[in-house]
Amino acid sequence: MKNAEIHETAAAPQFRPERGSRLIRQIAKRYDLYLMLLLPIAWYLLFHYGPLYGLQIAFKNFAPGKGILGSSWVGFEHFQRFFDSYYFGRLLWNTLSINLISLLVAFPIPIMLALLINEIRSKTYSKLLQNITYIPHFISVVVIVGILTVFLSPTGPINTLIQALGGSPTRFMESAGWFKTIFIGSNIWQNMGWQSIIYIAGLSGINPQLYEAAKMDGASRMRRIWHVSLPGIVPVIVILLILDIGQFMNIGFEKILLMQNNLNLEASDVISTFVYTTGILKGEYSYTAAIGLFNSLINLTLLLMVNRFARKTSETSLW
Repeated sequence: MKNAEIHETAAAPQFRPERGSRLIRQIAKRYDLYLMLLLPIAWYLLFHYGPLYGLQIAFKNFAPGKGILGSSWVGFEHFQRFFDSYYFGRLLWNTLSINLISLLVAFPIPIMLALLINEIRSKTYSKLLQNITYIPHFISVVVIVGILTVFLSPTGPINTLIQALGGSPTRFMESAGWFKTIFIGSNIWQNMGWQSIIYIAGLSGINPQLYEAAKMDGASRMRRIWHVSLPGIVPVIVILLILDIGQFMNIGFEKILLMQNNLNLEASDVISTFVYTTGILKGEYSYTAAIGLFNSLINLTLLLMVNRFARKTSETSLW
């Protein structure tokens, strides 16, 4: 026993150098592939991790003339100011409600579209449906908002049809009650085709013999979708759901800002637009940095919780 212990003790220091040298040899053998990683790593370091240095202004009374290091510390004063403000509840509710409705309504639609395209036997009709649903994704957000403004104006085609049916015209774009419906509905129309691509790719990887076996067992088309197609893309659905929840507090800032006006501000004012108008236009950098940090911490917390839950329940997670 003593000789074995002495042998193990003597052999232990020799293992790590061998392992390190093996790694060095592997890197040297595939140096061209590792060199390709330098650019994305540098990009992440410069534009994702580098700006984290500026987060300290959320705890300072930042003055551009003094710089970040010269500005005085104020602790959690900006956070307390935001939590005590009269608009805190409105901003939080609008942000949460828009994202929650989008998650419940908009997230399943690309899945259903992918299943529909996968079930169409005619390649011509399948490709036609794909092209029709993909095209809106490539339209600029500015153009999308312009189309909405024209179509939903008091003299637009929608109100013209309403008047022809005996109703009275509605100012949709100036109504707080209609803002979330228009915003979420137009997002679905614009992005459902593009978001369905990854589900279609997942469906194409399912073994066709599973469909044949289910068909021989007498399963109807709906049964085959439920018991073969959906289980086949569950890992893809879980990963995309985790990613979506990780961005739960982030909304399409540009589109909301373009649709926003004084009449629908009650429903359209979200955290991202408030940070822009208060931080960029009014110059309250420290205050809005604190708000942005609060927003990001919620996203991080949700991401960690959902990822852990998914790993325990479905054995599929980001890490």
